[in-house]
Parts: sequence; structure tokens; C-alpha cells
Amino acid sequence: MNYAIIRTGGKQYRVSPGATLRIERLDGDVGAAVEFQEVLLAGSDESEAPVHIGTPLVQGAVVRGQIVAQGRDRKILVYKKKRRKNYRRRRGHRQSITTVRVTEIVHGAA
Repeated sequence: MNYAIIRTGGKQYRVSPGATLRIERLDGDVGAAVEFQEVLLAGSDESEAPVHIGTPLVQGAVVRGQIVAQGRDRKILVYKKKRRKNYRRRRGHRQSITTVRVTEIVHGAA
């Protein structure tokens, strides 16, 4: 089984073909193809297959996927308070997210 570590939206994810990811919002409609060029590591679970570690990126490695859904995450509540000053604020935030299904991992040159 192939796997890779990619960087998108300021975070790193371990992905494999068939996996679904909930990541920061990407532009595109449902069903559109996406490519992740920032592959930090690419490898295989087989013992004789080498693991390609990027410096910082693996040359030529690409992770391809398909957008499954566009939506918003659950609400996060943020509280602010200053004691003894009758100052209280409550705000909510819902992050826009994209659900992506990984279709293939293309390993780059060694």
C-alpha cells in the first residue's frame, strides 16, 4: 500500500489511495480533480521499497484526488472575558472545508 505525507492549508496529512480528507477550503466544484504538489514524504509499506523523503519536497511526486463535498465545519465558540469589568463576549466561527478523496499517488524520482 502506498502512502504519502502532503502539506495543504498549513497542515500535514498522511494519505493513501482511497482515503478521504477534510481539509481547508479549496476552490473547485464537487467532482473536480485536484493535485497536491507539496509532497513531503512518499513511501510504501513493502519492506524492500524505498521511502522518499523530501528536502523539503519530493521531486516529481504528486497526489491526485477528487473533490467529494464542499461545506462548513462545526461551530467553534470563542469567549473573551475581563474579570471585574463586566466585559464578556461570545463569538462563533465555522470554518469552510473541502472533503477530498485521494485517487492516486505518483512517486517522484529518488
